[in-house]
Amino acid sequence: LVNRSAMGQGDSKLNKEEMDTLLQCTRFDKAELQKWYKQFSRDCPTLRLNREEFKKIYRDFFPYGDSEKFSDFLFSVFDSNKDGTIDFKEFMCGMSITSKGTFEEKLDWAFRLFDINNDGFITRAEMLQIVEAIYRMVGNLIQLPPDQDTPQKRVDRIFASMDKNSDNQLNYVEFCEGARRDPSILQALTLYNEIS
Repeated sequence: LVNRSAMGQGDSKLNKEEMDTLLQCTRFDKAELQKWYKQFSRDCPTLRLNREEFKKIYRDFFPYGDSEKFSDFLFSVFDSNKDGTIDFKEFMCGMSITSKGTFEEKLDWAFRLFDINNDGFITRAEMLQIVEAIYRMVGNLIQLPPDQDTPQKRVDRIFASMDKNSDNQLNYVEFCEGARRDPSILQALTLYNEIS
């Protein structure tokens, strides 16, 4: 595991153990990891992002919309050990999945994002919360087709395609099968990627 006590003590380079761990759990190479670490340690000297610091990053990325709610949901997925902070390893694991992950890894990550209460199901209400947060964040930066121009319409479209047993919730299998049948649904779920 990453030696967290050694991290953040003014070192701008990862030690061998930290590097080996990150090479095993991400799709980044040594040079990429070192570059990310240097930037992360400069921007976050404690090497731990709290929820407010993470929200600020998203405000900077999405200055024309309201990213507050979405970044809050996203923080919960990145904070994999649920200690209320995101350390460098958690950050890089999340970045690896969202930027370089396989379709399956992205599906799993998206399911965890939308399953707000971690009960193994995505309800309409949970999906609506996330989609509303995404729409608030991107504002009017994207022109959407009429059948998806409101959060409710988008959620209705996704559920019509994925909720095969019509129980108003998606289990992991329904979610994954639906996204495999129509990859544009996964893209629709991660609307914010279209402008980032």
